[in-house]
Amino acid sequence: MSPARALDPKLFDATVAAVALFAGPEHLLVYVNAAYKRMLGARPLRRPAREAYPEPAAERFLSVLDDVLATGRPHQLNDSLLPAPDGPDEVRHFVSSCTPVTTPLGDGVLVVTLETTAETRALQRFEALVTAVSQMVWAVRADGRVEEIVPGWEKLTGTPLPDREGQEMYDHVHPRDRQALVDAWHRALARRPPEIYQNTFRLRTADGSYRHMTTRCVPVVRDGHAEEWIAATVDVEDTWNAQLREHLLARVAQASGGGLDAAFAAVVESVVPELADACVILLLTHEEWPLPEHATVTARRVASATRPGLPPAPAEMGQTVTVTPVMREVLESREPRTFRLSPDGRVPSGLVPEVTERWLTASGATSMTLLPLVVDDIVLGYATTATSGDTPVPEAVDVELLRDVLHHAQRPIRKVLDLQQARRTALRLQRAQLTRPPAVPGARLAARYQPASPANEIGGDWYDAITLPDGTLVLDIGDVAGHDLGAATVMGQMRSMLRALAWNKGSACTPAAVLGMLDDAAEGLDVGSFTTVVHTHLRRRPDGTWRMTWSNAGHPPPLLIPARGEPRFLDGNGEDPPLGVAPGLPRTSHTHALAPGDTLLQYTDGLIETPGTSLDTGQRRLLETAALHRDEDLPDLLRLLQDLSDHRDDTAMIAFRAEPAG
Repeated sequence: MSPARALDPKLFDATVAAVALFAGPEHLLVYVNAAYKRMLGARPLRRPAREAYPEPAAERFLSVLDDVLATGRPHQLNDSLLPAPDGPDEVRHFVSSCTPVTTPLGDGVLVVTLETTAETRALQRFEALVTAVSQMVWAVRADGRVEEIVPGWEKLTGTPLPDREGQEMYDHVHPRDRQALVDAWHRALARRPPEIYQNTFRLRTADGSYRHMTTRCVPVVRDGHAEEWIAATVDVEDTWNAQLREHLLARVAQASGGGLDAAFAAVVESVVPELADACVILLLTHEEWPLPEHATVTARRVASATRPGLPPAPAEMGQTVTVTPVMREVLESREPRTFRLSPDGRVPSGLVPEVTERWLTASGATSMTLLPLVVDDIVLGYATTATSGDTPVPEAVDVELLRDVLHHAQRPIRKVLDLQQARRTALRLQRAQLTRPPAVPGARLAARYQPASPANEIGGDWYDAITLPDGTLVLDIGDVAGHDLGAATVMGQMRSMLRALAWNKGSACTPAAVLGMLDDAAEGLDVGSFTTVVHTHLRRRPDGTWRMTWSNAGHPPPLLIPARGEPRFLDGNGEDPPLGVAPGLPRTSHTHALAPGDTLLQYTDGLIETPGTSLDTGQRRLLETAALHRDEDLPDLLRLLQDLSDHRDDTAMIAFRAEPAG
């Protein structure tokens, strides 16, 4: 067989089709005709194709040249986006036929290209038009008969379209949207002259979920009356979700500058009722992560909202929450979980804290979603959302939107992180200062310190107990004004100076004199701050009683819990002003005798002060609780008294109990 004759490209000089000829393994561009130059621009001849077509859009075209040359089989590019001379802003479409040929330079590829931009755009317009046509189109006659024009109802809902407008059709509409849809339709029917009517509602689909639909009804008017209505209904679920997401994130972003509580309030108010029937956000105060097994942490409810008609959420206050296994799993996995609840309203035991369980049962909840609040791999807390009654259980897209909304409150959350770091530093400082009380012959001592629940609260509370060389016991309880790292730092300075003065001056120096020297020193060294403190000396007598001498600088009075009789506060003859108010002012010492079995409690105001209630109420509760538990061991007594606090402020306590003479 004679060798194949080389193709003469001049044959294509006058053709209207764009023709290019490539030769050799590098696809040297050896020929282009005039039509090619007009259509695709001039390209340098005798150069490899990759140099002649450096644009990224030509990559697919170049790979086809490789394939045709390697296999010897022709290939057609039905929509090759070859570079066009009009520039990158002009998108043009081509069909290219790539055929193996023999050239004077060896095997090559002949490329014949036709422009199909006009045809492609026409097809795109047609596809867009088809896509834009409503999913369902029907006619509603004046007598209520329904005729489907563009089918779609049965495919969407799983049931045939009813032959008349009425309840059978409305049964597929979400119960909360149904009456509004009916009322709007009847108003449209009553208008004279008839007007175009449009409404958005949720429609139940074949799988039981709901999708947002928009119906637009155009009247066909004759003699001023609507002879029929042409109704077009389109699925707008994706658009509705996008608009809702934009709306919710905008609300949260607008409120985020107001701080943590304002941001989370905006979150719950946006989530309810758009995405859930109830939403509660809680922040955990545990400093360690991952949580130790069976760890008990305090969760502060920072925001909550419920839709009208449901029981209100529990009051916003700190509450002790034992992390359940399910909650631990959610927090450790950093992934939300949705739980469907039984129709009888019962909540599986151990799923959520008891207070939440009671609310879910009372509200007839059908589902609950737990979402961890995680920033920079630190778990700050969690959000709980719930649906009740006929509200659909949230789908994956709803949960993802909830996560986006929570994530959008990053700025205030990051502020909390910074404050938590400062709080950890302050807590380490405080715990280093708050040492274990010493062992004292003839008495028992116990102390307790509980930091505040809010992440931005760093208190200056402290207690102290030392024994002087002559056996005198010194007790201190104090509180530096402020809730930041500065307050904790001043607390450490004031505590150290007070114990140094007490040790250096000894029991011969009265508590009033010691506090006076502390006040002067704090002012002179410029470390002073508004500080309340009770400084107490306790000395045991041979008969087993103890002589108590104390001075009070603006602090809550010590509580005496006698072995017999009612507890009472030791007010002395009134208290002196706090330190840092009037240095140099004479201070007063008071005395009292403690009998065997008597208990003395010194505490900070976080134990008795609760916003919205009077100080008298807090003191009365302390008296009642102390009387009820007077016989408890001191550590147990302090633990029980701690429950009086709402955890909004730090609490320090130190207790002394006299024992009978041995």
